Amino acid sequence: MTVQPIRLFGDPVLRTRAEEVVDFDKELRNLVQDLWDTMEDQGGAGIAAPQLGVGLRVFTYHCDGFAGHLVNPTFTAVDEELQFGPEGCLSIPGMSWDCERYRNVVARGWNMHGEPVEIEGTDLLARCIQHETDHLDGVLFVDRLDEQTRKAAMREIRGAEWFDGNAPVIKESPHPLFGRAR
Repeated sequence: MTVQPIRLFGDPVLRTRAEEVVDFDKELRNLVQDLWDTMEDQGGAGIAAPQLGVGLRVFTYHCDGFAGHLVNPTFTAVDEELQFGPEGCLSIPGMSWDCERYRNVVARGWNMHGEPVEIEGTDLLARCIQHETDHLDGVLFVDRLDEQTRKAAMREIRGAEWFDGNAPVIKESPHPLFGRAR
């Protein structure tokens, strides 16, 4: 196994947009394996390369009976139907809050060999795809919480024994915010 340490909230790599993958080579395959091994070891539903300190647009997922990886992913909402439910993150260990996401999405990207991949996701898989794609844009799910919940979440994060005391950064997502004002 190649389990890697996970970067925690406050690490600048989590707030930096990841670069497109251009080389579908052995290094990429090793990264996908490291992501997979770390995600499985930690019991996560997904993990993105920036969470391992790698600024590339790659994530793995294992949720709702589906498993795999996407390189240079994009997603589109199939419709405007939303879901509201608990969401957590390996980079914010032991904490979760209710977050709004699209219920149905289609993700497109490539596999580690450069072959096109398309995934239709609903419910938990859709939530996972959106969460991990946000990571690749330097956005954390706490950025998507309503103002009151986000303030409570930040208090809880600042009180966590793993939090290093760096000032938190809130970043605007390039994805729809469902009409919610910040």
